[in-house]
Amino acid sequence: MTTYFDTVKRSFTDVTVDEEGVNTDQFLEASEGVVGIFDLLGSAAFKPVAADMNGNIKKVRDYRAAKPAESTTLEKLVISEKGEKKRTATEGLLWLLRGLHFTLAGLQRSHQNPNEEISESFSQGYQTTLKPHHNFVARGAFTLAMKACPYRKDFYPKLGSPPEKVDEELKKWLDALDAIIVRMNGFYDAGGHAKGL
Repeated sequence: MTTYFDTVKRSFTDVTVDEEGVNTDQFLEASEGVVGIFDLLGSAAFKPVAADMNGNIKKVRDYRAAKPAESTTLEKLVISEKGEKKRTATEGLLWLLRGLHFTLAGLQRSHQNPNEEISESFSQGYQTTLKPHHNFVARGAFTLAMKACPYRKDFYPKLGSPPEKVDEELKKWLDALDAIIVRMNGFYDAGGHAKGL
């Protein structure tokens, strides 16, 4: 049987991360797979989340197309854009990373707490990832989205079967995404790349 992770164009486990950085094209392909998870959640309340992530993917992809030599890795892209007045790709990447961090936190918590409902896992994940960066209106929209999460018993079968394979693939995917998020958050913090955005 197949799992959701078999159907995505690229998994985070297949994103090259080396001394030069995180491969931009591979990262964007893997990020598109995350957007698909919001479709599996099956609620119109997640459409703005998916649209926001797709918009941020587009910002990074547009910069990559405009300056391919300077953006082979995420780190090179941010450094290349640093001197520009408007840092659209850097900001898009920052918000994409925040959205991915939110998804990671919700799914990690759900994976580690098999008796907890998805809505609680994502609500707790939101508290530690996106909430500090959101205004009152965005917080309300996310609170609504969390309440629209499906029941655990309905969501996990959508990830595929058998459950043991889903569990194994999900763990690998989460671990790989976690490593990229930690690396990129450290990069943004160390270089002050989020200042002014």
